[in-house]
Amino acid sequence: MVKHENSTRGADESGASEATIPLGARGPAPVLTGKQRKLLRGRAHHLAAVVRVGQQGTTAAVLRAVEEALAAHELVKVRCHRPEDKRRWARELAEATGAALCGLIGHTAILYRPRPEAEAAQPSEANPDEG
Repeated sequence: MVKHENSTRGADESGASEATIPLGARGPAPVLTGKQRKLLRGRAHHLAAVVRVGQQGTTAAVLRAVEEALAAHELVKVRCHRPEDKRRWARELAEATGAALCGLIGHTAILYRPRPEAEAAQPSEANPDEG
């Protein structure tokens, strides 16, 4: 479970400690059409889950790992071990990382966040004549 920024730190009923996580810290998630989500789900089909969420739930370390994976790959799968409410977990994870939720298959969420324009527009080092 992801705690909202106005929540306090502490332990939930199960005794697991959860960190306060600001939601949407990276800005708004990209708005995708149904066709775009379908295309991205197809592209993610062959991908393995790069982040696995354990029994402690979505912690700050998990969010950091998802952020790094999204920065490196744009399209990632995140698998959760027995979430109480998988749809809510997936929505909150997408909001917390500023990613679009493309789909939820079983306990695996498919997230997409495009790289910022500044990073994508940099000339490649392979061609020194560029730029």
